[in-house]
Amino acid sequence: MQVHQEKIKLTEYSHGAGCGCKIAPDVLDQILHKSGTQSSEFTSLLVGNKDKDDAAVWQINDNQAVISTTDFFMPIVDDPFTFGKIAATNAISDIYAMGGSPIMAIAILGWPVDKLSPDIAGEVIAGARETCLEAGIPLAGGHSIDCPEPIFGLSVNGLIDPSKLKRNGGDISNCVLYLTKALGVGIIATAQKKGMVEQEHLQMAIQSMTSLNKIGMILSEMPQVKAMTDVTGFGLLGHLIEMCESSHQSAVINFEDVPFIDREVLNDYLDKKCVPGGTNRNFRSYGHKLNVISEQVKNLLCDPQTSGGLLVAVEAAFMTEFESKMKENGFILSSFGRIIPKNDHVVNINEA
Repeated sequence: MQVHQEKIKLTEYSHGAGCGCKIAPDVLDQILHKSGTQSSEFTSLLVGNKDKDDAAVWQINDNQAVISTTDFFMPIVDDPFTFGKIAATNAISDIYAMGGSPIMAIAILGWPVDKLSPDIAGEVIAGARETCLEAGIPLAGGHSIDCPEPIFGLSVNGLIDPSKLKRNGGDISNCVLYLTKALGVGIIATAQKKGMVEQEHLQMAIQSMTSLNKIGMILSEMPQVKAMTDVTGFGLLGHLIEMCESSHQSAVINFEDVPFIDREVLNDYLDKKCVPGGTNRNFRSYGHKLNVISEQVKNLLCDPQTSGGLLVAVEAAFMTEFESKMKENGFILSSFGRIIPKNDHVVNINEA
C-alpha cells in the first residue's frame, strides 16, 4: 500500500542516509582496481577514473573543457522537497569543486512505487528543480526505476577553462588548509533517524546541506589555490587523505581549529550513540594512515558529510589575501591545518 504524503518519513524507507550510503574507501579501491581505468588513447580526457577526483573532465579546445559528474543517495531528511534540494546541491557541488560552472542537470530517481506515492517523488524532483534554478541551470530530463528504497540524485555537466581547473591534488607543498562549511551533519542526520534530534539542530544541518558551493567558481580564478575537493561521505579525514596521497605529501591538522556546526551539540548526540554507520566504515578503511586519536575525535573527523564544504589548499604566503577575498564573499575562514613533507602518517591530528 502506498503511503500518502502527509504521513511519510522518508528516512524510514532507507537503510542509509545521504552520503553515509557511500561504499567505504577501501572497498571502492578494490572495485576500481578490478574494473580497470581509462585508456591512455583518450588524450582529451584530462581527468578520469584513474584519479580520485570529484568529476571527469574532457577538453574541447584550448580554452574550454566539459566537467561531468553524477551523485545520488537515499534520504537524509524526512521531507521530500528538502531531500531533493540536498541531493541536487550535493551533486552540483562536484562541478564547483573542480572550479567549474554548471550548465545542465539530469535527474536520477529510484522509487518504491508500491510503498510511496508518485506525488512524493514529484516533491523530491521539485526540490531539486528549485536548487538547479538557484544554480542557474535547467533540470533538463532524467531516468527513473522502480526499486526497494527511495534514491535520488543528479548527473551534472559544467564548463571550465582547463588552465583554471582545480584538482584534489598537485603541488600543495607549503600550503595551508581551509574548509568552507562546518562539519557535523552526519551526526545530526543520525540523531534524526533515531528520533532524537531537536528541530533547531536539524535546521542548522539543512541550511548547510542546501547551501551551494558556488564559491568554487571564484576559487578557480586564484592561482594560489593549489588544490580543492568537496568533503562528503568519506569525512574530512578521508578526503584530506586523498588530497595528500594524490600529492605525495602529509598533513597536520589542529583539532581545536576545525570548524564544527556546534561541537557541544554534536558531543551530546555522540553521547547518545548517534554515530553514523559510515563513520566506523571510514575509520576501518583509513585509520592506519593516521596517528593515534581518541574515539571522540574519530567520530567527529570521520563523520560522513552530505553536501559538505570545499576543502581548499592555499599557498601559505597568500593566507591574508585569501581570507580577505573569502570575507568579501561572506565566508569568515581560518586555517585548521597545513601540508607537510610525507611522513609515517598521511594525516597527523593534534588534539590539544
